[in-house]
Amino acid sequence: MRLTDDGLATDGPVEKVYDGWKYPDDWVTEAYSLEGPKLFRRGDWFYLVTAVGGTAGPPTGHMVTVARSRSVHGPWEDCPHNPVIRTWNPADKWLSRGHATFVEGPAGDWWAVYHGYENGFYTLGRQTLLEPIRWDKQGWPHAMGADLARPLAKPSGGEAGPHGMAWSDDFSGQSLGSRWRFYNQAPGAGARATVGGNALTLAAKGTGPQDCSPLTHLVGDHAYECSVSVELTDGASAGLLLFFNDRLFLGMAYDGERMVSYRGGKASYWQEPVEKGSRIDLRIVNDRQIVSMYHRTPGGEWVRHAVRSEVSGYHANTMDDLASLRPAIFASGKGSARFRDYRYKALA
Repeated sequence: MRLTDDGLATDGPVEKVYDGWKYPDDWVTEAYSLEGPKLFRRGDWFYLVTAVGGTAGPPTGHMVTVARSRSVHGPWEDCPHNPVIRTWNPADKWLSRGHATFVEGPAGDWWAVYHGYENGFYTLGRQTLLEPIRWDKQGWPHAMGADLARPLAKPSGGEAGPHGMAWSDDFSGQSLGSRWRFYNQAPGAGARATVGGNALTLAAKGTGPQDCSPLTHLVGDHAYECSVSVELTDGASAGLLLFFNDRLFLGMAYDGERMVSYRGGKASYWQEPVEKGSRIDLRIVNDRQIVSMYHRTPGGEWVRHAVRSEVSGYHANTMDDLASLRPAIFASGKGSARFRDYRYKALA
């Protein structure tokens, strides 16, 4: 569909120009799902990079396909060696590889940026992958990373930027959007969180993790620990979680009198003994998908929760939601909770 020059409105009818490359019918995929078209020009050709096969589901289902044309209106010619990128063996390190964008590097080299699931760590969600691309004499791209099992030379030229970001937060400044985000954030929800005095004050909402829109942040580590200090006001319940979505999470909540333990997206049978008060420190350790939880009164010794969990099943193929298992803080019920000194540490 054509757009107006300012890009703010459509200008003309919908025009169908491409049906997508069709893989053999006996390939086991999640669904055909032609999606994510990326259009760019190289030389005299327009290239259309698409995804087919479904993002999750069977580990060999997702794939990258390429077509080209002299005009954006077609006709489009499919690459003779489609799919250009795909997980062929479910035992590979990276599964469900697809949804690529082709980019030219600073030295004239070409790369595909796409996503995949790490074998054994679906809980980390779709991770970003980078693979070198070679163009043949006929003008078709070839992916050169094989199964990505071995290290590859990084792009040449340019200047390296900072790697990653620190997830720890002393709440001395506003970090919503850059570090934290609300799950299923509604319009105006950002007003629930205010920062001041090295604390984040979060207005309570809902009855628990399932309907309170926790604040979450991403992780990419196989093993890590996170901790936070909590202060309750006006009858709030607050806590620390590992959160996938509103149907699947685990962690703990404290209301000043008791602790509620969550596992499998619901309150657990276990009643963890805890002292009464308005302040508590909470800690979660995720050691390669074995999760232990701890609590302490401020200044006291850490007390390990009596129940541990294995969380390798907290992922998209379990819950049909393209998310990841990530740390979260939340406040539910009435009143509000103040969070201080959030610490995140990757473990070896």
